Amino acid sequence: MAEPLLRIEGLTKRFGGLIACDGISLDIGPGEVHAVIGPNGAGKTTLVAQLGGGLRPEEGRVTFDGQDITRATPEDRSRLGIARSFQITSVFTGFSALDNVALAVQAHAGHSFRFWRPVAGDATLEDPARAALERIGLADRAGDPAGDLSHGERRQLELAMALVTEPRLLLLDEPTAGMGREDSDRMIALLEGLKGERAMLLVEHDMDAVFALADRITVMTYGKVIATDTPAAIRENEAVRAAYLGTDEAA
Repeated sequence: MAEPLLRIEGLTKRFGGLIACDGISLDIGPGEVHAVIGPNGAGKTTLVAQLGGGLRPEEGRVTFDGQDITRATPEDRSRLGIARSFQITSVFTGFSALDNVALAVQAHAGHSFRFWRPVAGDATLEDPARAALERIGLADRAGDPAGDLSHGERRQLELAMALVTEPRLLLLDEPTAGMGREDSDRMIALLEGLKGERAMLLVEHDMDAVFALADRITVMTYGKVIATDTPAAIRENEAVRAAYLGTDEAA
């Protein structure tokens, strides 16, 4: 079996008396899609925030491709090949779709946002940005302000902004959040097209997306992992059923 690309060991994060992540351990192999599911408040987004570098754990260790990144900054993680999307869209609505992706290219190269310059005529920024928009189906919206895009299209744009950094691991926090069925199906198809190219950690409430995409699923509740297994095994796991139903059978 290949060595894990990402390994999480005993990750713990507290907010006052609340333990949001309680000794989380899991690993993700190269090219694997690993979904993390659980009820609201289970600690899923807190886990992703720690993996992205936005939060630091009190305990535990995170390694990426064998390198300890537990204390690494988000910028350092990006340069190593980790890209993150958020539950809430985070695009610059006054800039065009192309400019948003070009900004991601420039930021990944290590330039401060305040030195951002127009992309017109700069092939080093424009070419990869156009290629990313083509990949996610927004080539025809390249010149449109991001504020004119639909919610689903903005989520696609965020994916383009992540892909243009050439990540080895995508951290996807609720990529179908707020979408109707058509937009959700389009996002699932886009992510299916990336399977095998890049590892993904997928936090998602849409079980259609989870079972369509995941190679393995980790289930969290009250900050703890209660199961990690294949989708078929998770479907039949009584502890998982009990956690979602709120019965005592999970004990």
